[in-house]
Amino acid sequence: MKFAYLSIAGAAFLFTTDFALACSKGEASYYSLSGPTASGGRVEDFTAAHRTLPLGSLARVTNIKNGRTLILKINDRGPYAEGRIIDVSKNAAKALDFINEGVTQVLVEEISLNSKAC
Repeated sequence: MKFAYLSIAGAAFLFTTDFALACSKGEASYYSLSGPTASGGRVEDFTAAHRTLPLGSLARVTNIKNGRTLILKINDRGPYAEGRIIDVSKNAAKALDFINEGVTQVLVEEISLNSKAC
């Protein structure tokens, strides 16, 4: 069983990441935003924009090219560029190691304790 540590707004969480509800593969990019996100928050260190995952949900994002994985909080809607499935924060892109390329192929898995892993 895999576990992940996540800190959001000063609260720490330790949870299993072996369960996922929705899986998709596609292209990711990164963005920064000076105004509020769709959830009323802001782009933080490890957040992302997704068209359909519920705001406030968590997603495991894996860079297919290098295997790096992060747990990100969905706090915005998008991406709006054709062919992209998720926009991640700039710091998330750095951690996933695609900041120089700007885009990369990823696997996105919504984390849910009620479903089997992808």
